[in-house]
Amino acid sequence: MKILITGAHGFVGNRLMQDLDDTVAAPSMRGMSEEQIRNMIEKSRADVIIHTAAISDVGTCEKDPGASYEANVRLPLFLAKAAKEQKLICFSSDQVYRGCAGEGPYKEEDASPCNVYGRHKLEMEQRVMDVKPDAVMLRAEWMYDYPAERSNYLRMLLNEKQVLTFGKQYRGITYLREVAENMPKIFMLPGGVYNFGSETKQTMYDITCEMLHFLKSDRKPEEVPPAHNLWMDCTKAKERGILFSDAKEGLKRCLKDYHLTKDRE
Repeated sequence: MKILITGAHGFVGNRLMQDLDDTVAAPSMRGMSEEQIRNMIEKSRADVIIHTAAISDVGTCEKDPGASYEANVRLPLFLAKAAKEQKLICFSSDQVYRGCAGEGPYKEEDASPCNVYGRHKLEMEQRVMDVKPDAVMLRAEWMYDYPAERSNYLRMLLNEKQVLTFGKQYRGITYLREVAENMPKIFMLPGGVYNFGSETKQTMYDITCEMLHFLKSDRKPEEVPPAHNLWMDCTKAKERGILFSDAKEGLKRCLKDYHLTKDRE
């Protein structure tokens, strides 16, 4: 099975390129036409397409909604139209829940985005599914890994100079290695939208306090007023065998995998 990965040099795509077999990196799709994307897919001879490329910074999307729409809606729609025989898997975002009024955890049908990025991701899901009903949409959480250069939750915990500010809101955080480990099962999913990642029963503030204690750090996070919950109910994916460690255990596993837990247990 050959796998074409878009965004292969990005945070998620790079990890998938390392961990999955028989992968091929897609070139940058910026400015590509539908015909060019079709030719790219044909040339790759891929059986599966994993679409990770995006403009994912919320602030950047707010400043330039046109660029966000191009990257986060138009190009994945071109992929869907071109991928007639291929299995298409698109990474979406928990930001589609940012405007939800309830506390959560939110199921897939509860989406209510309130920023440009979240609205574009939700539109992407809907338009891709209209064209290609067997496509899989993964609403991913905040992901972390140790080797990544990009700032992420784990890097923030380990950086003694980092000021940590968290409120008592709920959000899953996911170890990127577990994302890669679940991909073979993702290939077998029926088309649809899936909440995707680690679950939690603790707030981000409480998780951070416990993890700093585990790391034997003297730091304490600054508690700020809770902003918004991005708390997902991942039952639909779990029922299909897509399993993750819970948020805190995933962090501990990551620290062990990279031998960062010496004298901490």
